[in-house]
Amino acid sequence: MTLAQNTLRLTAIGDGDGLMVTPSGADTDFTELYQAGLDGLLADSGHLLIRGFAPNIDEFNELVRRYSSRTTLDPARTFHGDAAQKVDSGHDPIGLHLENGATPFAPDLLWFHCLKAAKSGSETTVCDGFRVWDALSERAKKVFTDQPVKYSRNVPQAMWQRLAAHLSGGALHPGQMTVGSLYALANDGADVTFTEGPDGSLTYEYTAHAAHPTRRSTRTAWANSLLGPSFNYEAPDIRFADGSEIPDDVIVEYTEAAEKVTEEVQWEDGDIVLIDNTRVMHGRRAITDPDRAILNAQSYARS
Repeated sequence: MTLAQNTLRLTAIGDGDGLMVTPSGADTDFTELYQAGLDGLLADSGHLLIRGFAPNIDEFNELVRRYSSRTTLDPARTFHGDAAQKVDSGHDPIGLHLENGATPFAPDLLWFHCLKAAKSGSETTVCDGFRVWDALSERAKKVFTDQPVKYSRNVPQAMWQRLAAHLSGGALHPGQMTVGSLYALANDGADVTFTEGPDGSLTYEYTAHAAHPTRRSTRTAWANSLLGPSFNYEAPDIRFADGSEIPDDVIVEYTEAAEKVTEEVQWEDGDIVLIDNTRVMHGRRAITDPDRAILNAQSYARS
């Protein structure tokens, strides 16, 4: 029996593998989560909803650090502590995606901390890529097995330099970062080309399979950013690596298949959600309560 099973209560949520983690008793302290084997639970569940602890921001940041080798960021967001950033992506619905999945800097782990739950709507959505892949037709599976997808986008100089400085550990000022820095910091094995423009902005072409094994499994997950947002950034051009477009009927199929297995997080104050960002996509329903406040953190798992 693991430490997590001794000190925490685990409850299945939704129709998939997700788990809710709650205190096993009134004396269960939040700090017990620091050594509770959440990474092992995540390997089986894909995402965890941690409820009933109501940690402060410092405790949330410490939880992220305990399970992470390093953190990354969205250069357009504001920090709260050294890992958490405020989620600020307008009020419109956000399509399913992997965090930073259209870039060579996608983290292993995605964390959310609800400071103030919405009074209505505004649910975060989660979608297990294993379930989507199982639901796709053989034609759609072949389309995504035959070749990878290419994402192309232009990023302003200030944003890419800030990201590079953070990923490098903050030893250098953003203005000291170069295109060479980005190549060195990209995820291992990433297929990417960076081209710097006369104004310092950067155009990149990143190629990755839309369906792939996950960090903790050889099973195929349809987990990507084909349906994802572009808030704060130029929308990427998305097509297959050979330049061809994704067939319209396949787009309809994967959009419908993903929505059928999408589940909603009904937030409560103090909740934390931890997501395997190589397997489970996330998004958001429309914001109907602008007072909601959610932080997120992105990190790379400890080996």
